[in-house]
Amino acid sequence: MAKLTLLGLKVFLLFVIACVLAFSSRQSRAGRCILQDFQVTWAESHIRQLDAGRAIQLVLDQNSGCGFASKYKYLFGRVSMKIKLVPGDSAGTVTAFYMNSDTDSVRDELDFEFLGNRTGQPYTVQTNVYAHGKGDREERINLWFDPSAEFHTYSIMWNHRQVVFYVDEVPIRVYKNNEAKGIPYPKFQPMGVFSTLWEADDWATRGGLEKIDWSKAPFYAYYKDFDIEGCPVPGPQNCASNANNWWEGSAYQALSPVEAQRYHWVRMNHMIYNYCTDKSRYPVTPPECVAGI
Repeated sequence: MAKLTLLGLKVFLLFVIACVLAFSSRQSRAGRCILQDFQVTWAESHIRQLDAGRAIQLVLDQNSGCGFASKYKYLFGRVSMKIKLVPGDSAGTVTAFYMNSDTDSVRDELDFEFLGNRTGQPYTVQTNVYAHGKGDREERINLWFDPSAEFHTYSIMWNHRQVVFYVDEVPIRVYKNNEAKGIPYPKFQPMGVFSTLWEADDWATRGGLEKIDWSKAPFYAYYKDFDIEGCPVPGPQNCASNANNWWEGSAYQALSPVEAQRYHWVRMNHMIYNYCTDKSRYPVTPPECVAGI
């Protein structure tokens, strides 16, 4: 009996340890060194590790911008990053956080692009969705806070039914799966996670009217607390199609009532551009706009 009890105790302890480790691996990614999940893809000299590697500083100067990318691609799930944007006169700079299939002709892509501005003017976040190689679906929102004063969380939730872009858990954009109406939806290609800081003063601020003031350089943006729960590729073959994944659950098939209220508030008060209503660019309304995005 003592032997059985001791064996049972050992099994129980092993189970507890396994659960703790599983919980820890699920919850503690935000405290990991960023380069455990990412690798530098552009201008290593312009990317600096901070806080023992748990945060990264991106640098833009007249010599170069910079970028980093995840070591793995993912097919569905939720990805988020805390970012503190370029402060002060950031006109002409673009800080980006996005997912990309890294396939040129038929790429899928989900973009956050943060467009700098002159001191005192609001920061603009541009989102875009590429599906099966077709993009040009830009929307722009003026952020309702100063994103350079402290870190804020930017997230993309992606499942078979919808893509949702969040700012501090507030949904700012929804792109629904309307494949039944012949509209492409990104669901076949895994995507990596990318971040960049670069010069785009030919278009980023007031359509290129505001140029970078290089006397203010170098420009800095900061990233930390990367988190993703999704299907890594390569990985379990059935992961991406498994309806038991939490992000495929009924609660994530559409916005909740609270999310819908927040979404409406953002669209009514902070949206400054929507390609769906740009008649000079699209005399014929894009089909996904008619179908409802």
